[in-house]
Amino acid sequence: MSNTPMAASPLTRAVLEIDEYVSGLGWDQPSRLFALVDTARLRADQPSLADRLGLQDEPESSGLTPIEQDEIPTDQPLDEFLGTIAWPDAVVGCALVVERLMLPPSAEAQVPQGLNEAKLAQWVAEHPDRQEVRMTVAVLRDGSRDSALRLREKDSTTEVLTGSDLVPGLAEALTATFEE
Repeated sequence: MSNTPMAASPLTRAVLEIDEYVSGLGWDQPSRLFALVDTARLRADQPSLADRLGLQDEPESSGLTPIEQDEIPTDQPLDEFLGTIAWPDAVVGCALVVERLMLPPSAEAQVPQGLNEAKLAQWVAEHPDRQEVRMTVAVLRDGSRDSALRLREKDSTTEVLTGSDLVPGLAEALTATFEE
């Protein structure tokens, strides 16, 4: 977490830590899912795992530890996959990292009518104003949420945009993974 502001909330710090980790892997990565666990509880309940994760030297303050999960299946739509997730009680939150193509709001008026999903994706991919973006979205069981956006053309730690409502649909889908 070398570039993570210490004044940030534990959730924001976790989001930025995940963003920095995935950024180190480069672009064109598959989506990645992370469980968020309370660091102090992890240290107390699973000291050997905490040692393997290098948490023995972390400050004692409450924080969140992201733990990457198995690969997300590529043969299933993301929303369907998220609907299959059930988290154990030890997981206090989760985070998802996805890369997508985005268009500026001004491009909405240019979208041709009647395109199916595949044709629309192709149209967006060929649009001259498209931008590649990596979105890291995290939620907690209590409804707290945060996210980080990184544009490929401005791929720098100092250019990461954070906020709780940057990707509301994805945050809502992640929150639903905690509903019974």
